[in-house]
Amino acid sequence: MDGALARVIRSAADRAVTAEPEVCDLCAAPVADEHPHLYDTEAAQVQCVCRPCSVLFAEDGAGEGRHRLVPRRRLRLPPVDTAVLGVPVGLVFFVPRCDGTVTAQGPSPAGAMRWEVDAAAWQRLATMCPQLASVAPEVEALLVNTVRGADEHWIVPIDDCFRMVALVRREWRGLSGGGRVWPAVERFFAELTERS
Repeated sequence: MDGALARVIRSAADRAVTAEPEVCDLCAAPVADEHPHLYDTEAAQVQCVCRPCSVLFAEDGAGEGRHRLVPRRRLRLPPVDTAVLGVPVGLVFFVPRCDGTVTAQGPSPAGAMRWEVDAAAWQRLATMCPQLASVAPEVEALLVNTVRGADEHWIVPIDDCFRMVALVRREWRGLSGGGRVWPAVERFFAELTERS
C-alpha cells in the first residue's frame, strides 16, 4: 500500500511541478486525464495505462494474474453495518484479497493504516449486503465514511481509495486535521456521487 500511495502522491506532485503529461506505464504513450489503471498485485501499486494496453488485461488471467485491470464501477450502497468487522474508524476501506483474506485501510496524516479483518465476518456482512459479494478482489473496495455525521458506503475502484488516502495526507494539519481536511473529504465524496 505504501508504494501505491507514494506513487499517487508523487505522480500528482510531479505533474503539478513539471506540467508534463502522464504516460502509459507499459508503452509510454500519452494518456488522457481520465485513463484506465492496472493494479500490480505483487508490488501493491497502481499503474497508469492507455486504453489499448488496458485491453490486454481485460481478462482475469492476463499477465499471469499479477496485473489486474481496475474496474471503473462506483456504486453507492445503503448503510452497511461495518461494526461487525471490528474496525473502529469512520473513514476506511475494506479490500477483499484473492486468497480470501480482507484488509481494512484508513487514511492518516502519515499515510494508510492497515488492519486484517476477520474473513468470516466479511462473509457474514456480504450475506446481509449481497452487493459486497460482487467486490472484485484486490481492485475494488468497500469505502466507508461515517465521520462528522456522514453515512456513506460505496463500492469503488481501489485507485479511488488511494486518492482518498493521498488527499487526507496532503490536507491534514495539526492533531485534529485542521480546517482543510474534512471539507476536502466531503468534496471527494460529492465527486464520487457525480462520477457514479
